[in-house]
Amino acid sequence: MDANTLVGRTVAGYQLTKYVGEGGTATVYRAEHPERGVAAVKILRSRLAQDPVAVKRFLREAEYGARVTHPNIVRTYDFGQADGLHYLALEWAEGEPLAEFVTRSGHLAPPLVAKIVEQIGAGLTAAHRAGIIHRDLKPANIMYNPVEQTAKLLDFGIARDAELNPEERLTRAGFFVGTIQYVAPETLSGELVKEQADVYSLATITYYLLTGALPFAGKSPRELFQQLLTQPPIPLNDARKGLRFSSAIEATVMHGLDRDLAKRCKTVDEFARAFCTAAREQTPKRTSFLTGLFRKGSE
Repeated sequence: MDANTLVGRTVAGYQLTKYVGEGGTATVYRAEHPERGVAAVKILRSRLAQDPVAVKRFLREAEYGARVTHPNIVRTYDFGQADGLHYLALEWAEGEPLAEFVTRSGHLAPPLVAKIVEQIGAGLTAAHRAGIIHRDLKPANIMYNPVEQTAKLLDFGIARDAELNPEERLTRAGFFVGTIQYVAPETLSGELVKEQADVYSLATITYYLLTGALPFAGKSPRELFQQLLTQPPIPLNDARKGLRFSSAIEATVMHGLDRDLAKRCKTVDEFARAFCTAAREQTPKRTSFLTGLFRKGSE
């Protein structure tokens, strides 16, 4: 079924008004609801509707999203099956994926990165307290409103319950889930991961927002795979020529990227607090230079 053929239809009270885009498993529409107003509605692709595992994953995303309510997590309204379609209705978050914003704007100043990290850290902390490990943190899964400078986490499609029994997993042992540029090294074994895996991913996002580069320079999944397992990440101050950060910022980001779990930040809250403190204490060198000129001129 062509995605645009659903525009105009009403699913569970949501009138699909505009095709927005699609991912590997679902198509997203802007919709209108008589009580909730504007919403985003995800429709499971028809070719997957007969796949029990695909359906279970889709419902799991809905269930996990509904378990946690936080200003920095896109709210889940309802989900189910209607008119033969599996649907998930979500809060309509104004803005654009953070990945698109950074592609257009370039690397961001530390104070702005701190605002984003603080918000995503708060949302993740709420998810972790609800027993949910996200496992697919990346700029594409963060909605960012540049006007209000607000960030909201979305897409719990491959999240897992921290208390889930191994036999209930939907991922085969020996396979990892997530996006390799942002996953923690321990994820590559296919073993059950804990909160520190999300810490690593948030630290990678932070690194990327600050520099426009990633901690590993591999050009292919195979190369990245090997580097994640065997090499240390590129130091933050070596990521981009001419771009320098305070020792506190670099130390905090690299601490979040430590392969050794005993050395990595234990919680996203710990990482976010440390980074925000370091970022807000750094005075841009250009500002300091200009201040010095003004002072000399007044002497």
